[in-house]
Amino acid sequence: MCKKILLLAILHVTFLSFSQEKEVFVKYIDSDIIIDGKLDEKVWSQVEPAKNFWQYFPTDTIQAKSQTEIRFLYDDQKLYVGIKVYAPGNDYIVPSLRRDFRAGGSDNITLMFDTFNDGANAFLFGSNPEGVLREALVSGGGTDLRGFTTSWDTKWVGETEKYDGYYICEWAIPFSALKFREGETRWRFNSYQFDTQGNERNTWIQIPQSQFIFNLAYMGDMVFEKPLGSPRSPISVIPYVNGLVGKDFETDEETTDIKVGGDAKFTIGNSLNLDVTINPDFSQVEVDNVITNLSRFEVNLPERRQFFIENNDLFADFGDSRAANPFFSRRIGIATDIDGNTTQNDILAGARLSGKLNNNFRIGLLNIQTANDAQQEIAGNNNTVVALQHKVFSRSNLGVIFVNRQNTSNESFVTPDEEYNRLIGLDYNLANKDNSWNGKFFIHKSFTPNTTSNDFSGGARLEYNRNNWRVLTSNIFVGENFNSDLGFIPRKDIFRSFNRVERLIFPKSGKINRHIFSLGTFFVFRPELDFQKADHTFAPRWQAEFKNTSNLSITARSRYTLLFDGFDPSRSDGLELAAGTEYYYESVEAEYRSDMRSIFSYNLNTTYGEFFNGDLLTLRGGINLRLQPHLVFGLNARYDRIDLPDPFSDNDIWLISPRMEVTFNKSLFWNTLIQYSSLQDNLGINSRLQWRFAPLSDLFLVYNDNYFTDNVFAPRVRSINLKVTYWLYL
Repeated sequence: MCKKILLLAILHVTFLSFSQEKEVFVKYIDSDIIIDGKLDEKVWSQVEPAKNFWQYFPTDTIQAKSQTEIRFLYDDQKLYVGIKVYAPGNDYIVPSLRRDFRAGGSDNITLMFDTFNDGANAFLFGSNPEGVLREALVSGGGTDLRGFTTSWDTKWVGETEKYDGYYICEWAIPFSALKFREGETRWRFNSYQFDTQGNERNTWIQIPQSQFIFNLAYMGDMVFEKPLGSPRSPISVIPYVNGLVGKDFETDEETTDIKVGGDAKFTIGNSLNLDVTINPDFSQVEVDNVITNLSRFEVNLPERRQFFIENNDLFADFGDSRAANPFFSRRIGIATDIDGNTTQNDILAGARLSGKLNNNFRIGLLNIQTANDAQQEIAGNNNTVVALQHKVFSRSNLGVIFVNRQNTSNESFVTPDEEYNRLIGLDYNLANKDNSWNGKFFIHKSFTPNTTSNDFSGGARLEYNRNNWRVLTSNIFVGENFNSDLGFIPRKDIFRSFNRVERLIFPKSGKINRHIFSLGTFFVFRPELDFQKADHTFAPRWQAEFKNTSNLSITARSRYTLLFDGFDPSRSDGLELAAGTEYYYESVEAEYRSDMRSIFSYNLNTTYGEFFNGDLLTLRGGINLRLQPHLVFGLNARYDRIDLPDPFSDNDIWLISPRMEVTFNKSLFWNTLIQYSSLQDNLGINSRLQWRFAPLSDLFLVYNDNYFTDNVFAPRVRSINLKVTYWLYL
């Protein structure tokens, strides 16, 4: 009986530890702070730090072995942060000196500020032992990696000094870089720290390993000595000049162009952003990774353009990102030309108002005008999105979205059906206090000329995540005539059901930190065809995460597909499998990822089994060599062998992508990405030299080259850009 009582007490204490309440005091000052990584001003010693960090990895139940202390000061214009990070030694891992680094596999400290205390959005700032800075936005409550956006930029400063057994970071973050309500006295706050030498990941507020380390449900409080004011937020003007020289070898046309434009940023009431862009240019944006898509459907890629980044979740997180997303910003600036090819469509101008009206109410207004190109039969369009979101309960919210694409040209090639497309939708996003329950419920309707029925989409997703269990169920309906020209809708006339159960087991000893056993099921039915089944998948999976940060997984898949259209699985333009035929096929996949802390790390993945009426062998791998902190070399490769019976075609598909990143110092970077895809018969080279000559002001030299690789190796398109951007505060 005594043992049972003791066990219950331990469990009770463990549960309470994940519901802890912690505060850190933020002292107001009227003296100067020199940002030098020393913390030698007397006032730093007069404030109590945020301390007593918890382990997140390899366990989540004990105090961190290497602790961190974080102190806060502020004046009317800036928040000052002094951080002391202890470490077992001085052999830190810092892969490169490039800003906005990823935390995994390196030493760093990160802070998150939930300035509106809503548990849904936060500003993130971080640094490593070499003083390299990073900033990001966290949205969606930190429940998904898609809500972690490192493309966001803002002006702030920080310096780091290394000492024997610890390093010190000293930061100054302008309040104008943040958004908050005037008169606020509390922000929710948390911090996480990666220690590669001690093999620890630590957090100020204790977070269970079943949640992401940046989950916003688990945060303490920063308590300001006096209410925050409304500091003058300067107007930011970011002009650019871009010179381009290029040649299209297919048409033997040469291009020489000088392009001028820019952005402007205004802060309204210190809680709203107004972003304006005129003749924007995105030539410096990192190119997309080429993928090998063996499915029958389109895939989406992340938004990287700076204009669309801040508060992007307010516009983009409606519906379902993989099946029925009503607004996908990458549709803007892309069009189909007269030959049916996807091509760039110039953006003439745009404006975006987004942010908080108060602690509970967010608003987003977006309007962008695209150019008319009569020669390529691309009509100009005005694109408008209105998004409203109101917090309900502890961390949930209710959202409304309106999307409108309106033709603004008078071209004869625009048919009546193409004049406009509109959509209105209602979403409820569920997230309880400790994120043990989260989900989404939505209903959307589109409006298209001459369409009056089957133009709805709706869905319900519910996830339970607590201790050793994770359970997910998701059901989505997309009508046959549902359409969003600015959205992502890969399939229509479907009812899709996805379910997954995961069991997490934490061994008390040995090299494995945790086992994850899961079973996923996936079904697709066609409502307009009497709910005929189109697809199903059963996927049991085992994953082992090792204490040295490596992991191993094995997944089996049993699939069924009924083709409603002809399809060539070999992707070789060969004989198609006939519509109306059905296939049962099974495969197994194994994947291993090595310790990312090593100078040389790698990953291996292989899939083998049946594929429609034939067989498929997929071999994937990647290597990463770190010669810190100046050089990182990576190579990713994929080989697909598709073997189908006669008279259908076989195919050998290669995708090879070497990448080199050179960071000469914290201001000068050179990245080169080479991508060869036999599926696209293309070899592409993107090489980008970036010199950050002033805060958020850059000179880019970008070289792009593409070659035919099918019947003959020959140049396709080549260009070189010289672009200068300068960030002005007015």
